[in-house]
Amino acid sequence: MKRRDFIKTGALSTISAVLVPSLFAQSRKTKKVKIAICGLGRYAENQIAPAIKESEFATLTAIITASNEKIPKWQKLYNISSKNIYNYDNLDSISNNPDIDCVYICTPTGNHAEYTIRSFQAGKHVICEKPMAPTVKDCDKMIEAAKMAKKSLQIGYRLYWDPFNISLIESMKRSKYGDWTQMSGGFSFKQGKWRGKGDWRLTKAMSVAGSLYDLGVYVVQSAFYSAQNYPLSVKARSWTDRVEIYKEIPEHWEWELEWPNGKISKHSSSYGKYENFIHLETEMGKLGLKPAYSYRGIKGYTPKGDMKYIPVFQQKLQIDNQCLAILNKKPNITPGEMGRRDIRVLNAIMESAKIEQKVIFEKFKF
Repeated sequence: MKRRDFIKTGALSTISAVLVPSLFAQSRKTKKVKIAICGLGRYAENQIAPAIKESEFATLTAIITASNEKIPKWQKLYNISSKNIYNYDNLDSISNNPDIDCVYICTPTGNHAEYTIRSFQAGKHVICEKPMAPTVKDCDKMIEAAKMAKKSLQIGYRLYWDPFNISLIESMKRSKYGDWTQMSGGFSFKQGKWRGKGDWRLTKAMSVAGSLYDLGVYVVQSAFYSAQNYPLSVKARSWTDRVEIYKEIPEHWEWELEWPNGKISKHSSSYGKYENFIHLETEMGKLGLKPAYSYRGIKGYTPKGDMKYIPVFQQKLQIDNQCLAILNKKPNITPGEMGRRDIRVLNAIMESAKIEQKVIFEKFKF
């Protein structure tokens, strides 16, 4: 696709996402989306549940978990009725529960597809955390299940509601500082020794490719919205230093994306170092974010000086807008097709590293 086609892709402009609540408020009723959280890990506990609690358009009514010891705490914090507590075996019975409109999937990546499809079969909307699923085939099944159920499928890409990332996106979309000439990005942290036994991030079945999925998906996302275009190919490599820890997945990933007009961008993700940035050289100067992908503390710079925005609770704005899309039956800006697009790139990175050759992309559909 040409650059102009990329810019037109999507139902809502990114900058308008922050404004959607006020735009829809006039026509909305007091009704809220009733959400069941599936998976009660740290992200669900520390980010998503508090975001739902603060949201004007959502309410937490149910939980789906295999961790019985967590149930009393969640019931007390969020006043959840005992009849709205489920496990992974009886998840399908939520079809009979009018207290649930939507399931937020917060489990490890390895079972995103299963729980998403079962939720659709139960007649519920789904918000699925990133990365969407292990393979493109899984993503196709999830998207088809949403269509069959006539329900909404949205991916938990919180940075589309972060003002610093929005500013970067809009600057590149409008060529505010001209076109880019160089691009690099990375998201990594030192993970391993401080993790307990049984950490799902160290297993291929649940984490798929370790840091590439856990962190690299953000880097792939930022490459798309920075370039405002589609890559032509990818060349990647992976390796492991701490083989005693990383027995199933690589510890480090690096990849280069080839773009139209011969441009090459360089990216990385790792569980063995610290990095958190997206950097562009534009016709007018340097543009980027550092840190770029964090929950808080993001900072940005432009050829005209530092970005100055008030930090936001990203997940709260994400929940607000995704629930408004459900309530108003409107298209959303982070659909399953976007999630599948990013999984295509992650799968290609894995393939390139495996065969030690460049992988060419076929035409992107989103």
